[in-house]
Amino acid sequence: MHSPLSVLLQNYNPSDQWEQVCKRRMLEFIQLYPNCFERSLEIGHFTGSAWLLNHNKTQVLLMHHTKLNKWLQLGGHCDGNPDVLAVAIKEAQEESGIQNIAPISTDIFDIDIHALPATAHNKEHLHYDVRFLLQVIGDEAIIQNSESQALQWFGKDQTKLPTRSPSIIRMFNKWSIL
Repeated sequence: MHSPLSVLLQNYNPSDQWEQVCKRRMLEFIQLYPNCFERSLEIGHFTGSAWLLNHNKTQVLLMHHTKLNKWLQLGGHCDGNPDVLAVAIKEAQEESGIQNIAPISTDIFDIDIHALPATAHNKEHLHYDVRFLLQVIGDEAIIQNSESQALQWFGKDQTKLPTRSPSIIRMFNKWSIL
């Protein structure tokens, strides 16, 4: 079965060894689990994320996630939608309060697989996260919701980032050379 995500992944050129592993594992996961976009798949599922830039591409929006207590890119569960780009846009809109968001490219920007800790409602599981490079169209103000403790724009000075997460640093470095 060749899903649209499989095609996007096959065309994606990983930037490092970890992304090569993620690409292989994601393609295998799609083949093994037809329900890989459903949150109900307890071992893991696909998520869509956004590296969201402001209108002039000089800043990226990160959120301090309430439940995970970490600074992350915007994003969330596919909940059955295999169009991961559409999920990334929807999640960016919901989490930022900004509605006018468009892809800079429809190609994958970054990929990552990471474990989510167990909670009262969920077992520990994996997020197969597909990230896209998105941009705010216009100058809407951000509106924080309950999913974040903070939303903040960051420029291209890596020393100002509130996290040293390898995943965030990798995306930051990709953006810095655009």
